[in-house]
Amino acid sequence: MRHVNRWRAPRWMRVWMIAATRGGDGWLWYAMGLLVALAGGPERFRALGAAAAASAAGIGLFLKLKRAFGRKRPCALEPHCWATLLPPDQFSFPSGHTITAVAVTVSLGAYYPMMLPGLFFCAVSVALSRILLGMHFLTDVVAGAVLGGLLGYASAALFHAL
Repeated sequence: MRHVNRWRAPRWMRVWMIAATRGGDGWLWYAMGLLVALAGGPERFRALGAAAAASAAGIGLFLKLKRAFGRKRPCALEPHCWATLLPPDQFSFPSGHTITAVAVTVSLGAYYPMMLPGLFFCAVSVALSRILLGMHFLTDVVAGAVLGGLLGYASAALFHAL
């Protein structure tokens, strides 16, 4: 964590990481939802329902887990050398951005496999940004990815069955 917080990343990496984390605030997923709503074909409502349900469940889950674990963020333990973003809350475990990114990727990817490379790139970018910006530890992001994957899979399976 200290090594990452002290690393002065190249400018292109800093721009990419800040853009990824800002997209992960929700804007990227809203844009993806709009794209699916406009051009998603006959499965679009099920796909959007699955993504929305997975995201909502993920938000509820990470809010409860963050309060239960109460783990401080890396940026609260040691200042970051180039990122001056303010965290959305004071707790680190698990990464809510990563839960949402992976939940949306898995649920939409189940309906639109051709979108998986782009969705995967976005999810990995968001997850990596949370570590490189000093917002989360690696374990926070790994736990968020596992939880998001499970929620996305369960939601896609549920909406496929409807």
